[in-house]
Amino acid sequence: MSTATVLDKQINNYLVQLNMKQKRAVLSVVKTFAEEKEQKYSPWEDENFVAEMDSRIADLESGKVKGYTWDEVKRKAKSIQKPGKKK
Repeated sequence: MSTATVLDKQINNYLVQLNMKQKRAVLSVVKTFAEEKEQKYSPWEDENFVAEMDSRIADLESGKVKGYTWDEVKRKAKSIQKPGKKK
């Protein structure tokens, strides 16, 4: 018997023990999980994310914070990397 089948049977065994209020609560949770799976998250549609990115770009452009190029980041990472054991 597959794990999914075992879980389905366990869930069904518990469902018959619930009252109507509890079943509605379970349904609400299950629907939320199913809807999350269907939705693809796009950060560019998230107002908080876009506001944060706008703020960071403004800080970089104004000189409030210093930015780093990708080459600078890689160079810095390599300079602090601990040497590993060679075989």
